[in-house]
Amino acid sequence: MYATERQELIERLLAEEGRVGVHELAARFEVTTETIRRDLDALERVGALRRVHGGAVPGDRHSTAEPTVLERAHRRTRAKVAIASAALDLIGPAFRGSVFLDAGTTTAAVADQLPAYLAAARGRADVVTHSLTVAPALAAAETVALTVIGGRVRGVTAAAVGAGAVRAIESLRPDVAFIGTNGLSAGFGLSTPDPEEAAVKRAIVDAARRVIVVADAGKFGVESLVTFASLSSIDVLVTDAAPEPDLAAGLQEAGVEVRLA
Repeated sequence: MYATERQELIERLLAEEGRVGVHELAARFEVTTETIRRDLDALERVGALRRVHGGAVPGDRHSTAEPTVLERAHRRTRAKVAIASAALDLIGPAFRGSVFLDAGTTTAAVADQLPAYLAAARGRADVVTHSLTVAPALAAAETVALTVIGGRVRGVTAAAVGAGAVRAIESLRPDVAFIGTNGLSAGFGLSTPDPEEAAVKRAIVDAARRVIVVADAGKFGVESLVTFASLSSIDVLVTDAAPEPDLAAGLQEAGVEVRLA
């Protein structure tokens, strides 16, 4: 395969997956990691991508870049459904307790599956969320008692933010929280582009007895503008691919359980 053909395929994979890794690409194309690094360097020079540790992300994915919730809803949908299913298995269908669902498309996948999952064993959950996309999936569910936290709604994420939302979350102590993130790295932890969104996420992490992060592999190695939690602040990461070595080492050191969907 010529370099130009390989680079076109790398661009296509990046558009579909949101992130590509050097070692995965080398195995896929049966070439050396040095060859892949040269391909990524060439693509970066023409603005097709941006190099990050261990791979690359789209060229427009900077620390403050944030696609809308509608744009993200159609990305990696199969992975998000699988992650949500694996995440729910951590609480079990007979669960009876309180859950906080963060804003995000992967947490929305958890919300979509939660009512039927609980119904299978007559489980029940008191669910709290600040997300206007998560709430509709739960509003009429017989197995869920829903509370929605208000505040100023960010159009990009359809999530309530602001001091009032943070104070309301700080008054809670949910049994488990399902958290989404824009970025996940060994050095910077969990991060998101918006400071107000970060404040809400930080409050959720601090409030919950157990923190389960649901994030696809496209978030690995990404460092958005604002960190909201260290790796040691979370209990479980549910994802669709094994983290690269440095992130895997950081998660292990922090005592985080990693579950692959």
